[in-house]
Amino acid sequence: MVAAGAIALAAGACTNLDETLYDQVGSQNYYNTKNDVIRAVFRPFEHAFWSIQSRHVLNELTADQLITPTRDGWWDDGGKWRKLHYHQWNVEDGGDAQTEWNGCFQGIGQCNYVIEDMQKLGAEKFGFSQDEFDNLAAQCRALRAWFYLRLLDAFRNVPLSVSFNDMSLNSVGQVDPEIVFEFIESELKDCIELLAQKPGLGTQANIQGQWTKAGAAALLVRLYLNAEVYVGEDRYNDCAKVAQDILDGVYGPYAVADRWDEAFDWNNDTSDEVIFGFPADQGYTYWHYQGDTYCWTVPARARYYFGDAKCKAGDHNCKYAASPSYDLNGELYTYTLGMPVQNFRKYPGDERMKLYRNLGDSRREGMFIYGYLEYIDDNGATKRVRAPESPYDLYIRDAVGKFQSLAPEKWPTDKNSSLPNGDHNSGWHFAKYPFYSDADAHQMESDFTEIRLPEVIYALAECKLRSGRKGEAAALLNSVRKRNYPVENLQDVLYQPEGKVELNEKEMLDEWGREFFAEGRRRIDLIRFGVFCSGRWWDKAPDADRHYEIFPIMRPILDANVDLVQNPGYNS
Repeated sequence: MVAAGAIALAAGACTNLDETLYDQVGSQNYYNTKNDVIRAVFRPFEHAFWSIQSRHVLNELTADQLITPTRDGWWDDGGKWRKLHYHQWNVEDGGDAQTEWNGCFQGIGQCNYVIEDMQKLGAEKFGFSQDEFDNLAAQCRALRAWFYLRLLDAFRNVPLSVSFNDMSLNSVGQVDPEIVFEFIESELKDCIELLAQKPGLGTQANIQGQWTKAGAAALLVRLYLNAEVYVGEDRYNDCAKVAQDILDGVYGPYAVADRWDEAFDWNNDTSDEVIFGFPADQGYTYWHYQGDTYCWTVPARARYYFGDAKCKAGDHNCKYAASPSYDLNGELYTYTLGMPVQNFRKYPGDERMKLYRNLGDSRREGMFIYGYLEYIDDNGATKRVRAPESPYDLYIRDAVGKFQSLAPEKWPTDKNSSLPNGDHNSGWHFAKYPFYSDADAHQMESDFTEIRLPEVIYALAECKLRSGRKGEAAALLNSVRKRNYPVENLQDVLYQPEGKVELNEKEMLDEWGREFFAEGRRRIDLIRFGVFCSGRWWDKAPDADRHYEIFPIMRPILDANVDLVQNPGYNS
């Protein structure tokens, strides 16, 4: 274990200034107290929290809901975002794919180190019960499985590393996806037996940041739901069985929140909807409030609108926006994919469609940011947020083009709506996690929600829909959806037979997109429904083949290990 700094040990009288300096503390003398063991176990969790950024970029900007258009010369970056959007990445220029590979394997290495240390330690020596000690060891095993699930999802063909100290136990090159799949499955099944269980409703704060039985089971749900994609095997029945057990409380009690934003709010560590989350705080780390995740989902000068001129994560920026619903004649596109705002707009009264506003006292309403954004300046005058480095007030539209200072009812003469041809008005922005003002005591206090109960419910609903049990699937989805709409609208927005809406596979995919908008999973949902490469949305044409369903192994990674073989469809 590397120490934070040199440790000086002075012996004898205070006049003896001799010292011995250490820059490292080995595992043989690191573990002296119970807290030393706990700190070692949870060290990889901070790295895991950091690593969510590359996953977010890869899973959202390659899919149909989020875009990074150029804006008055901003956000071109040598075409980096265009390559993700148009599915044109390759072995030389997929930096986020390299970060995802390296970040996951670094995390796996950290987990392996601690897992092997734990095998040498004893529970009684450090004052643990055996159950407590087994739970700690299982924490790192579950986290390692989480990393491997991400690698399987992104690359499919990866090495299997299970030891930090004995390289002979690790594969030299890649193993078949089936081997990785079976390893993840086996580890999670073992961990379910060893991990602690949430004891009751209202107790999430005591276990936030720890894998529980339900957390490991939810990872099995993810694995089984996508098994046909990963290894060509239908495991929907297994997915449904584990998901139903979670809903039945076999692994502890959880409940869907009464409002859509509870799982993202400042006190979400107390939400019974959250199954696993990474703890965050403005005084510590908050990787979900960084640029590659949620800090840059708003206009560059949004601080005036939010009142957070001293945002702890730095200034905002306009990296992410919703893919447009309208062309530059004001006509609605007719694509079956993309158009996420229209997808929300389809059902009247959706609470998430309200303009995002801070209400004071750590409360907000709405998720989307659009139109004119007005605020009161220091002199008491009403102002509008303006574009950076350009002399126009923002009027944010559900379209992409060169609008500049055009009035809301006007449309530009340049009808080229494409990723390289936007401005600061292009595409609705959004705030999944709240941006409370500097005056609010709970600014940036939200934890990052990695798994929440609606994911399990939606996975079970999809399994039932695929097996022909449409009514049961509809009831599951409605159990979550009803919180998003006023009571008087429920007949028009709920699925049959509770409401009037027909549920089918297209609607199931659309509903995944609404409930989990910008939560870092859209790519795999499109792949599972067979439209990631074959589908068309906005200015994105279908791919020639399906090799973009997985990412290449980047050149520096190949150069570092001659035993690695490039993924199919990419230049080695």
